[in-house]
Amino acid sequence: MSGTYLGMPAFPQAAHEAVGDRTLRGNLRHATHTIRAKRARAVAEVSDWDALREAGKQVKDDTLRHLDRYLVQLEQAVTAAGGTVHWAADADEANRIVTGLVKETGESEVVKVKSMATQEIGLNEALEAEGIRAYETDLAELIVQLGRDRPSHILVPAIHRNRGEIRDIFRREMGEWGRPAPEGLTDTPAELAEAARLHLREKFLRAKVGISGANFMVAETGTLVVVESEGNGRMCLTLPETLISVVGIEKTVPTWRDLEVFLQTLPRSSTAERMNPYTSMWTGTTDGDGPRAFHLVLLDNGRTDTLADEVGRQALRCIRCSACLNVCPVYERAGGHAYGSVYPGPIGAILSPQLRGTGSAIDASLPYASSLCGACYEVCPVAIDIPEVLVHLRERVVEGGEAVRGGNKVLLKPAKGHAAERAAMRAARWALSHPAALRTGQRLASRSRRLHPRTLPGPGRAWSGTRDLPAVPAEPFRDWWQRTNGKEDGAK
Repeated sequence: MSGTYLGMPAFPQAAHEAVGDRTLRGNLRHATHTIRAKRARAVAEVSDWDALREAGKQVKDDTLRHLDRYLVQLEQAVTAAGGTVHWAADADEANRIVTGLVKETGESEVVKVKSMATQEIGLNEALEAEGIRAYETDLAELIVQLGRDRPSHILVPAIHRNRGEIRDIFRREMGEWGRPAPEGLTDTPAELAEAARLHLREKFLRAKVGISGANFMVAETGTLVVVESEGNGRMCLTLPETLISVVGIEKTVPTWRDLEVFLQTLPRSSTAERMNPYTSMWTGTTDGDGPRAFHLVLLDNGRTDTLADEVGRQALRCIRCSACLNVCPVYERAGGHAYGSVYPGPIGAILSPQLRGTGSAIDASLPYASSLCGACYEVCPVAIDIPEVLVHLRERVVEGGEAVRGGNKVLLKPAKGHAAERAAMRAARWALSHPAALRTGQRLASRSRRLHPRTLPGPGRAWSGTRDLPAVPAEPFRDWWQRTNGKEDGAK
């Protein structure tokens, strides 16, 4: 959705409720640990993984530096191939464009390929408001849609559901949306997949309009690329008469040669496969083959604002592999819904506050939804330094300052609730800038160490409740150095 989920609380409250759900925690632990282990084995097979990772980073950074030029090149290539390009500054404009294009066809149904961009803008809701029904065809997205639920993972949107829950959803809801679930449906994966296949088959054959996103757009040729594991995407991309693709502008890569890097790193980092079972590519339209009309909607929706931030812009390198989610201890316990965005986990904690701003309580809390352990950076196939961006955004939340919103420079006010933190940091800065005051404070601390509490009072109680406060040394380091000349006591 373009904003936070309706009524969504700030991350600490949402996470507190989520960690109390034993079923959710069990589902997440099992799924993330399984995917994590498979990914590690798949990456270990590649001897030049670090070189590929660096190449992906460099390609993305070069693209972002010259994005204006590559987008114009992309538009020209798509148009020359028979497609039509539309530019959408925000979610509302993108939704107006897509709903208008669907209405022009006279259809009231569309089939959809799994797309984070269309979830980001709330396209399904916008279509429904205009009397158009959108059918999700990815298995996990179908589960979420039938369950009237929200995605909780980038790669596996229904990761919070187990097989028994999915069986119950299919039995209860499939008949409302089309072909009902088979009688006696069990929770075996094969039967669940077959029930989904039969349910979706009639929709694929009937639909005249397909809507997709794209994993990559090649500026050189105007080619769009979707990688997937099920084949539903290819059905949506080839069978309908009209294809509408909504894609974030950061998904651009300059050339075919650049694409080669990501077709090696994305499948291993996401599904732990050497290559995706289905890699679909299309360039405009071709007589007698595929859709007769192709529309590309290039989505900004806060991306150029993010691009203006020298530290935060690296979030736009993201190729949506979700590897960071699978290693994050916070995500594993809190789940994706706690993030209040279609982008959960570590990448969501840095991307959502930049795309949407930090004005809401949940967006202001997301940069704190991390232990800063660094595991997310280690597994990122395009080397996004997520901890660095998290700290950068925390500073923005606490201190305010200049930022770009809607293409204009604005002065952000500090978020509420951080006055004590600001005062503490300013006091620390003053003390560290005045050696005499620091020396005096250290000596007083060492002499009064027997009076120091074992836990912190007030707001600090939450921090010290799970940690031991470090003991204050018997003397300051400077005094020890002067007394011993840097040698251990007793050493000559």
